[in-house]
Amino acid sequence: MSSDPWGRVDEQGTVYVRTADGERVVGSWQAGSPDEALAYFKRKYDGLVVEIELLERRVRTTDLAVKDAMTAIEHLRTAVDEAHAVGDLQALGERLDALVALVHKRGEERRERKARAQAEAREAKEQVVAEAERLAESTDWRVAGDRLRALVDTWKGLPRLDRKSDDELWHRFSHARSTFSKRRKSHFASLDAQREDARLRKLKLVAEAEALRDSTDWGATATRYRELMNEWKSAGRAQREAEEELWARFRGAQDVFFQARNAVFAERDAEYRENQTAKEALLVEAEALLPVKDLKAVRAAFRSIGERWEEIGPVPRDARSAVEGRLHAVERAIREAEEAEWRRTNPEARARAAGLTGQLEAAVEQLRQRLEKARAAGNASQVERLERELAGREALLEQARKGLEEFSG
Repeated sequence: MSSDPWGRVDEQGTVYVRTADGERVVGSWQAGSPDEALAYFKRKYDGLVVEIELLERRVRTTDLAVKDAMTAIEHLRTAVDEAHAVGDLQALGERLDALVALVHKRGEERRERKARAQAEAREAKEQVVAEAERLAESTDWRVAGDRLRALVDTWKGLPRLDRKSDDELWHRFSHARSTFSKRRKSHFASLDAQREDARLRKLKLVAEAEALRDSTDWGATATRYRELMNEWKSAGRAQREAEEELWARFRGAQDVFFQARNAVFAERDAEYRENQTAKEALLVEAEALLPVKDLKAVRAAFRSIGERWEEIGPVPRDARSAVEGRLHAVERAIREAEEAEWRRTNPEARARAAGLTGQLEAAVEQLRQRLEKARAAGNASQVERLERELAGREALLEQARKGLEEFSG
């Protein structure tokens, strides 16, 4: 008979395994020695150990489903309970018990991870929906449209929620996108209508501009072209290609007219250069009258210059402003001298100035007398008040005297 801590072989070749409940027959051996029999059944035991270790590794390192893991454990438990093997079968059972606890723990951890992932996914999808609903009211069509398309990709990358929650959020998301699309479509339809209206309006402006391009009524036609330009600006923009084509025609018609007008004016200006020279000579004569000393003589001389000025005729357009500006400057200086002379010699104004000066002189004298009395009485507050009042009246008197002096200048 051969013996081992976990089993033995009796004289008839029967092999036993020792358990907590006593010995159990696991087989018989007739082909060799008892030691070989024990070695064979130990290898059976080692095979069970390997299977348990493999299952333990799968549970620890993979997301093996609880159901599948428990099925494998029960299969191994049956194999251990009915094992034809020699070894510590109780230890194997305890490892399987520990593995059951580990499976349940891993399952709970997996459920917790799934719950967290679902919560995070819900929050992320709610943020996507909230942003989409804000964008639904945007008028920044390109930026908002691009962002909504990006949000669709974001949504697709997020885990699914429970069906009810996922459907509700998707409905809101889809509604926001649909709202934006309808608003954008309506906007551009309205814009197309406005552009078509602008095209028709500008087509009429082009037709009138082209009808005017050969006109020789230079002043009236130039004015009408300026009016047409203002109408063009207020008409709005047509579609790009139509806008460019209409503008080219509109501008071309104006160019024809203004080039013809400029050619005529250039020829006319060449004829007016002699007039410019003559008027510039008169300007030298007029400017020599300043400053005005003898108003009567200056007035007569300027009247003579004006008569000769009118006889000369027009000057070139590019010189008109400068030439006329110099003459007007002399005219203003003479007019100012006339006004100054009238103010100086106006008897009514002089009388009013003299009367005001006399009144102020009397008022100043009265204030001085009252001030002397207040000082003598030692009334400090009254002295202070009268001094301020006297200073104001004296300043007014000084101004009145200067005004009166102008009448005797």
